[in-house]
Amino acid sequence: MQAINFTTVNVFHAVNRNSKVLSGSTTGQLRTKNSMIRTGPDSNFGFHLRSGHIPQALRNAGAGNVFSSPARSRSIKAQASDGDVTPVKTLSKSTGSVLPYVGVASLGAILFGYHLGVVNGALEYLAKDLGIADNAVLQGWIVSTLLAGATVGSFTGGSLADQFGRTKTFLLDAIPLTVGAFLCATATNVQTMIIGRLLAGIGIGISSAIVPLYISEISPTEIRGTLGSINQLFICIGILAALVAGLPLAANPLWWRTMFGISVIPSILLALGMAFSPESPRWLVQQRKISQAEKAIKTLYGEGKVAEVMADLSASGQGSEEQDAGWFDLFSGRYFKVVSVGAALFLFQQLAGINAVVYYSTSVFRTAGVASDVAASALVGAANVFGTMIASSLMDKKGRKSLLMTSFSGMAISMLLLSLSFTWKVLAPYSGPLAVIGTVLYVLSFSLGAGPVPALLLPEIFASRIRAKAVALSLGMHWISNFVIGLYFLSVVTKFGISKVYLGFASICLLAVMYIASNVVETKGRSLEDIERELNPAI
Repeated sequence: MQAINFTTVNVFHAVNRNSKVLSGSTTGQLRTKNSMIRTGPDSNFGFHLRSGHIPQALRNAGAGNVFSSPARSRSIKAQASDGDVTPVKTLSKSTGSVLPYVGVASLGAILFGYHLGVVNGALEYLAKDLGIADNAVLQGWIVSTLLAGATVGSFTGGSLADQFGRTKTFLLDAIPLTVGAFLCATATNVQTMIIGRLLAGIGIGISSAIVPLYISEISPTEIRGTLGSINQLFICIGILAALVAGLPLAANPLWWRTMFGISVIPSILLALGMAFSPESPRWLVQQRKISQAEKAIKTLYGEGKVAEVMADLSASGQGSEEQDAGWFDLFSGRYFKVVSVGAALFLFQQLAGINAVVYYSTSVFRTAGVASDVAASALVGAANVFGTMIASSLMDKKGRKSLLMTSFSGMAISMLLLSLSFTWKVLAPYSGPLAVIGTVLYVLSFSLGAGPVPALLLPEIFASRIRAKAVALSLGMHWISNFVIGLYFLSVVTKFGISKVYLGFASICLLAVMYIASNVVETKGRSLEDIERELNPAI
């Protein structure tokens, strides 16, 4: 069985452990257990909007007083004796609906998973049809060209999203996705197939960057975690769809062409859906397109939220003097720490061995008596979907950081179990079942946090002016590490043995737990603007 990638397309926060968010009227007094803290224009505990930064439409709507209205109170940070940072919920509720637009964007995630998984069942048949059944090198190129294209696409997606906006980037993304799928489905030689795979790779690389970015920017704070994790869930569904699409291959060897051609349909639907979807209000405000931003907010959240959301966007500094950041700005002292966290999360995600487990799962399952490659793939894929569904329900309850730590801890234990099942003589009689249990537990643990959280967390922790490019850079690290692992994994296993390799993966998982505990901030229940003000203060 060829490799199936379950990753996506998910912070650093120097939290003052003595800080606490206190609720109350922002123009009056904030009460702590033992003291009263007064806020005002010059208070370090409050913040205000400069009148020059509030659009006239907002003044007419009363946005100038949005922070003085108890019904629209925002999160205020104050110093208390102890406690963690927790959000103060806004009282106004959304009356619009973001779900249809999240659904449209998720078509990009489905295509992501489908193109990753479709070649696994189809490779043997397309190799015979194209006359390369005995050429492992060319078959390898057909598989790996997708990853090379995805690397290019992930870096390109950030610049496109900054320049043209999120929805127009989706429209552009549909072009390589559609053309690539068509070329693969109609290829009569290996060169055309490789070009098709390259274009499809560029398409899913762009999708890996803009799907979580767009969903994060349009989602209400209170359900942003749940909606953000949908990205990973639909990637898993795309992979399973590719596995199901391969079932008729045994009876019809030419079915592989239909398998590639099917993906043209969601590509076209993605373009049509995005043509009617609202642009990210955050991007519009940053581009000073105030009236369009207000219209988008009305569509997404309802008319009653326009003044509140616009004031929050203005308060965070978006749409002010700062323009979109360049690539070199990501490495400046202001942003380097938070950007390095994004890259580190994806490196840990890949170096923890998810693809290696999948590479070796067929052999492990055969040892346990499961001879069917399809059955092995389906079991692993089903475990991933099940775990991601659980993660979606917990994301806004337990938080991102706790799920990450639980996930990597479970992965470390599972890897240790896998390693011991190959080496401990006392476990030899049970090595097959233990290996299967370890593999399924590992994938379940991965899907609870390490899989969905990085793609969700990254758009949350990056400032608006660097968000698109920083997400693209982090995902570029994901694709590069993915490619390197796929290239050298078998060589490393041959040299050191699978048991030692799995033990190494367990060690990396433990390092990830310690790293996350020290550097990742909890973003549950906090608006993107609140997070930006703390992690990326204007200087």
